[in-house]
Amino acid sequence: MAIGDWAPGLKAAAGYQPAWLPKDLVAGIVLTTLLVPQGMAYAELAGLPPITGLYTSILCLLAYAVFGPSKVLVLGPDSSLGPMIAAVVLPLVAADGDPAKAVALASVLALLVGVMMTVAAVAKLGFVADLLSHPTQIGYVNGLALTILIGQLPKLFGFSVDADGLIGEAAGFVRGVAAGETLPVALAIGAGGLAVILVLQRFLPRIPGILVAVLGATVATSVFGLADQGVDVVGPLPRGFPPLTLPHIDLSDLGILAAGALGITLVSVTDTISTASTFAARTGQEVRGNQEMAGIGAANLAAGLFQGFPVSTSGSRTAVAFQSGARSQLTGVVGAAAITLMLVLAPGLLRNLPQPMLAAVVIAASLSLADLSAMRRLWRQRRVEFSLALAAFLGVALLGVLPGIAVAVALSVLNVFRRLWWPYSTELGRPDGVAGYHDVRSYPDGVRFPGLVLFRFDAPLIFANARTFREEIRHLAHAEPAPQWIVVAAEPITDIDTTAADMLEDLDEELNAAGISLVFAEMKDPVRAKIDRYKLTRTIDPAHFYPTIEDAVAAFHSQRGK
Repeated sequence: MAIGDWAPGLKAAAGYQPAWLPKDLVAGIVLTTLLVPQGMAYAELAGLPPITGLYTSILCLLAYAVFGPSKVLVLGPDSSLGPMIAAVVLPLVAADGDPAKAVALASVLALLVGVMMTVAAVAKLGFVADLLSHPTQIGYVNGLALTILIGQLPKLFGFSVDADGLIGEAAGFVRGVAAGETLPVALAIGAGGLAVILVLQRFLPRIPGILVAVLGATVATSVFGLADQGVDVVGPLPRGFPPLTLPHIDLSDLGILAAGALGITLVSVTDTISTASTFAARTGQEVRGNQEMAGIGAANLAAGLFQGFPVSTSGSRTAVAFQSGARSQLTGVVGAAAITLMLVLAPGLLRNLPQPMLAAVVIAASLSLADLSAMRRLWRQRRVEFSLALAAFLGVALLGVLPGIAVAVALSVLNVFRRLWWPYSTELGRPDGVAGYHDVRSYPDGVRFPGLVLFRFDAPLIFANARTFREEIRHLAHAEPAPQWIVVAAEPITDIDTTAADMLEDLDEELNAAGISLVFAEMKDPVRAKIDRYKLTRTIDPAHFYPTIEDAVAAFHSQRGK
């Protein structure tokens, strides 16, 4: 295997054009203004010290620059993964609340995600992203956005809540506000920062609203001594590059971490393939799903070995890099270098960054995650899929983030089975002025021939719908007057499994006893080959397979004319 196949970044570096350098440098500096505050905020969202968010950002950017195939995708701590990480890690450290243990658990979680991603890439399992249908993704993300929002409100108001789950946290927040626990100065700086972010994002998107808000809040805290007035601040950060660390955990925790890693892997793959597809269309690249998984796997492995936590693609940071003129992954390398320089030369730069401001950063991210317009569109377009989205939303909101993932996946899979179980089927007729035979529901005046039924079944014929097919054919056979031929327009039938084959054999014998012929038209060659392999032509007349519906109709009329 060529080096470019497993390390696309090295191949890209060999073809790097000097004219790209100024744009990549500028984009990297602009990107850093997002990476630092968001990395720290999302680390706290995951229940970890803020410094781990910076460590994670550095290592994942460097690893993806080597092993990732995309020129512009930006990886890092993600708001959608934060609650999932917290849901896995925090219960395991609840007894002693040891931050070092939480970091070790999160690092092992990142290593497990990295291994799963790498194995999936080698096994070419990029299709697992399809396990989450778009409606369930919409519902899941909206539930996640609400969960994040409610969880950050107490910090924004300057107090904390000891509760689990959305309902418990919401109730605790209301009780805290009612009991007068709100710290006005904390609320002022957090709400003010949130307003700055949202206003600038809405009306002046080219201005980095998060940077403006974070710098303003940090300066205000320093000038007015807000830390002495009870406002929690980040405090000094450790100096220097993150050290290589092999995390140690209890083996009894490994099962829970593996289950959480599986859910994180699925969400990360789905999000990455979606984001990669969007930006590949803009840059003229092709999406390489398996290589993307390898790149994300490498990023998670690197983060896990340097006190980091699981990462994914960030659509918002990728958009910022793209809009700033990024031409290659050097943009991410510049961002990683800038964060490293800050930790080496000025670790105290953000010591007075107030915690309510970090809450505002996370809340702004949660609002960007929410997509209520998509829910409204599903309501207008297809109520069944709206119901799936709503169920996924409730799964996250009421059961929790990780169970919500299980609910979303289960709903997606069940929706596939529902469509296979009860596929669309109809009779066909020949409408005046239109060539061919068409759905009589769309063309109710279509001509139907006495003694002949044309039936279309829009699905592969498998165990899940064999009974449905049989009952519909029986219903047609019991009509008055009874048909002589039932012609199955088999072009939509892409497969016939052994369960369906046994059903067809019994059904054909039943119809033959009633003087009715079961006939097939437009059956695909691979499906017909299976019919022969199953030896169904022992009962079904081999002459009753026609290349077109017109041929079957002509044969029926020819037989009746004899």
